[in-house]
Amino acid sequence: MEAGIHEQDNSVSAAGPGTDPDPGAGREPGAGREPGADPGTGTLILAAAPIGRPQDASSRLAAALGAAPVIAAEDTRRLRRLAAALGVALSGRVVAYYDNVETARGPMLLAALTSGQDVLLITDAGMPGISDPGYRLVRAAIEAGIGVTVLPGPSAVTAAVAVSGLPTDRFCFEGFPPRKAGERARRLAGLRDERRTMVFFESPRRLAATLAEMAGAFGPGRQAAVCRELTKTHEEIRRGTLGELAQWASDGVLGEVTVVVGGARVASASTGPAAPSAAEAAARVAAAEQAGNTRKDAIATVAAELGLRKREVYDAVVQAKTR
Repeated sequence: MEAGIHEQDNSVSAAGPGTDPDPGAGREPGAGREPGADPGTGTLILAAAPIGRPQDASSRLAAALGAAPVIAAEDTRRLRRLAAALGVALSGRVVAYYDNVETARGPMLLAALTSGQDVLLITDAGMPGISDPGYRLVRAAIEAGIGVTVLPGPSAVTAAVAVSGLPTDRFCFEGFPPRKAGERARRLAGLRDERRTMVFFESPRRLAATLAEMAGAFGPGRQAAVCRELTKTHEEIRRGTLGELAQWASDGVLGEVTVVVGGARVASASTGPAAPSAAEAAARVAAAEQAGNTRKDAIATVAAELGLRKREVYDAVVQAKTR
């Protein structure tokens, strides 16, 4: 997403501004129509964009891009590059629709839909609304009785789960962890006992700190995978424990990143939950310190989280330092 991108207009067809030269080219007639919706309204089309290579785009996406009378794009320049790579001429109006203007542009796009124009919503990569702009417009369209349909495509979430080597029968998507260290620590602490495989997006700049905090929250031995630059030329899949991955990432990482973390193991009914180890306590303190907490505060927090005495946690930290 890039700030400072303004609404842009392309040339339109001979039929006039906002007219779809072939209403059926981008979607099936009535696709996504809400029960009882006014047949004179348009349809909101959620279009998944390739997460890397343009060749991953479907023929349906190419047809829809060429036919849509209005395209709301997270980054208009990326949209035009994608269209050029697909050999598609954009005949409709192109509107910038990114985080900072999402609320302001919503009414204008809703008005276009109400007037009978289809609106195709596309973000930089993957599915609109999944850690990208789109949710608000979808809700507004649904509440107005306007049809919403989807052009499926590549997803970093499912791609990362598939190649991670971790259980795929149940998983949850947690999006981007909070940027602030305290909020991030609380979010991860709340996921400590999550049994499903977890999928996160993360900035490469924060990856090392987040992996270290995950090692503290979930234990350094928890299995995970870091998927970098999926489907692109420099694709890289790193698998290992959170402790190992945190160490690897400490040297710096570039590119788009998806993190997959194995779920918590089910405790034996006879033995109950396993007692936290000294190594886990020390790792959590190290992660809290790396996030900006003082050692005293970190020890107090970890002791409360693990149900240990502060002296026990302090001893674990000292023991880890002497290894």
